[in-house]
Amino acid sequence: MEEINNFIKTIMEKDLKEGKVKEIVTRFPPEPNAYLHIGHARAIINDFELAKCFNGKTNLRFDDTNPVNEGEEYVNAIIDDLKWLGYTPDNIFFGSDYFEKTYEKAILLIKKGLAYVDDLSQEEMTAYRGTLTEPGKNSPYRNRSVEENLELFTKMRNGEYKDGEKTLRAKIDMASPNINLRDPVMYRILHVSHHRLKDAWCIYPMYDFAHPLQDSFEGVTHSLCSIEYDNHRPLYDWFVQNCEMENVPHQYEWGRLNITNTIMSKRYLRQLVEGKYVTGYDDPRMPTLVGLKRRGFTPEAIKEFILYTGLSRINSTTDAENLDYFLREDQKLKASRPSVVIDPLKVVITNYPENQVEWLDAKNNMENEDLGTRKVAFSKYLYIERDDFIEEKPNKKWKRLAKGVEVRLMHAYFITCNEVIKDEDGNILEIHCTYDPKTKSNSGFNERKPNGTIHYVEATTAIKATFNLFNPLIFDATEETKDLSFIERLNKDSWIIKHGFVEASLKNSEVGTHYQFVRNGYFCTDKLSSDKELIFNRTCSLKSSFTNNQ
Repeated sequence: MEEINNFIKTIMEKDLKEGKVKEIVTRFPPEPNAYLHIGHARAIINDFELAKCFNGKTNLRFDDTNPVNEGEEYVNAIIDDLKWLGYTPDNIFFGSDYFEKTYEKAILLIKKGLAYVDDLSQEEMTAYRGTLTEPGKNSPYRNRSVEENLELFTKMRNGEYKDGEKTLRAKIDMASPNINLRDPVMYRILHVSHHRLKDAWCIYPMYDFAHPLQDSFEGVTHSLCSIEYDNHRPLYDWFVQNCEMENVPHQYEWGRLNITNTIMSKRYLRQLVEGKYVTGYDDPRMPTLVGLKRRGFTPEAIKEFILYTGLSRINSTTDAENLDYFLREDQKLKASRPSVVIDPLKVVITNYPENQVEWLDAKNNMENEDLGTRKVAFSKYLYIERDDFIEEKPNKKWKRLAKGVEVRLMHAYFITCNEVIKDEDGNILEIHCTYDPKTKSNSGFNERKPNGTIHYVEATTAIKATFNLFNPLIFDATEETKDLSFIERLNKDSWIIKHGFVEASLKNSEVGTHYQFVRNGYFCTDKLSSDKELIFNRTCSLKSSFTNNQ
């Protein structure tokens, strides 16, 4: 695995050396209201790998402080995603574990005169808040007495008010140049059943209030998040200090990673699923971890990709092709390389005996002999890729089959095309060839060189299969498309289905098995594949276009 070397690791090293912390404790705090995508994988991998560098700990903590849209489905999916990536949290916590302790800290702030119950509506609060250039105005309820605030907050907890009727706000500074410090809301009323606690609570803490307290309760030392929370850090520190927390965590931010032609928004991904623009969260075109897994990306490839992109304080963009590169690097020595034909053209070997099938030896991976060998069939009837044949050889660079040209069939013999059979519209139906029995693979024959090597699948033992080929789900906005919605930028050709044949060795291919199909790319057996219908998803092509654009 690529070595971690970034500014946060340097900070951790310094903190340990100077005795500011005794051990490194990080946390991954997802909200259980969606499936994780590759952007979350970046947070997961860095949280765990940075702690691992110092023999530290990483907790998984579900930020379940907003019961709207949260549920066990997402909790279980997130746990499965972490397990698939190869990470085991030292602890699994829930924000709701701390509801009572968080409530007590809110009471403390009220008693210190640092929190108050407000009656302003959401619209009024926004109007009072001010702008980036104009200070806000104090709420008319800001100077309620401690006793009145305690009474009202107790009634909020007891369910005596409707949703939105009151909030609890921190009393900081409505004139602060940092809008986040302009008396932020700490609690809101939500009469919504919680996925764990059911109807035990009807007030729920806001993320900015709950998160720093949860970090402190768990002894988190380095609270890592993306750069948009940079101006939330003063509020994070304010709550930790004024709630008199025993453990003092610190927040550190890194720049967001954007990936070309990739949707990195939970809201947009949910819209794709609910609008049925995709088949679900595990659609192989989706950047969700379940989608990437189904398409065939491996945890190792994703980890290397994330670590390659590094961490900095600025937002960055990397090419989606770079993820393909790391998949190729991970699988080139691991995946077997059987032959499949996605766009079949029938070949008849006219001088080969009828009703005879010959079984030839073939290495599963010519770069890794440890993967062993298999038997491949050869007979009078074969399939080759349609684009491996052209009637007239166009130039010297053409290293495939043409009429009157001899090529090697991989693991088999030299063949020469003699005749092309067409239908009445001129479409090629099949080609007739002869083979040279002296040219059997590994026989030592070297009297002449063929015009290249192509692969094939023997027709009588071939198994029908479906191949799913994928292109980007969405195109990045350009000058011409910048005014289009993301739905209007979806690629209509993002999923192409082909029907062809695979060699007999793939008959019992298990779901999730990875292959390098000769000349066609890296594939993975789809979850819907069965004995009745083999289905393979192309993870990426064989061609590498790795771009070092950090």
